[in-house]
Amino acid sequence: MIIKRSEQLEGLKRANRETTRLLRYLQTLAQPGVTTKTLDDAARAFIAELGGEPVFATQAGFPGAINTNPNDVVVHGVPGSYVLRKGDILTLDAGMKLDGYVGDAATTFTIGPATQGQQALIDTTWGAMQAAIKAAKTGNRVGDVSWAMQAYAEERGCNVVRDFCGHGLGTRMWEDPQVPFAGIPDTGERLVEGMVITVEPVVLAGGKDYYMANQWEARSVDKSMVAQFERAVMVTKDGGFILSED
Repeated sequence: MIIKRSEQLEGLKRANRETTRLLRYLQTLAQPGVTTKTLDDAARAFIAELGGEPVFATQAGFPGAINTNPNDVVVHGVPGSYVLRKGDILTLDAGMKLDGYVGDAATTFTIGPATQGQQALIDTTWGAMQAAIKAAKTGNRVGDVSWAMQAYAEERGCNVVRDFCGHGLGTRMWEDPQVPFAGIPDTGERLVEGMVITVEPVVLAGGKDYYMANQWEARSVDKSMVAQFERAVMVTKDGGFILSED
């Protein structure tokens, strides 16, 4: 989507604010002994109370309303019987459609206090997202955004996963353009004023290689831990405007 009307901006801001609010709520529920299905059930109830729909399940056939990615799960962890334990690092990725517009966001945190390594990974991933958001400027290219998150992570001894990517966002969850987590500067589609994309680096503490554990779930080959942050942004001349913020 390229935002051209105030009602489009307000609709996307509301959907993305509610998605980040959902993530904050789920984080309070994520305690030792809680299953990832419990978090998914809570997400479904939260979205239903807003009058929205959980787009992961409705648009892609994914069996959950959210992705629950503990420890070495790279992306698309299916909520189920996994019981959270003290010491886990957990990524939650949530999306919803609300009043015709889509929100999409992800966050990573630990169950209990973070180790030094966990905190370093979390900080690196957050920084990679922020660097990419700054690069989401009118006139830049998708490759500039991708390179910003890749370079930030690699300079700190981490890797970004290949093959998965961010995307355009609007009235559907997955719109053009695709926004890979790694790229080459000054390549790819040109970013135009008002374009909405997700910036969502998936950062691995170890090697970048992964394998498919099942139909949906990717895991790191070396079992290194993984983190992800995601926000939807509107391209402006000053960089990405985060739609979940004022």
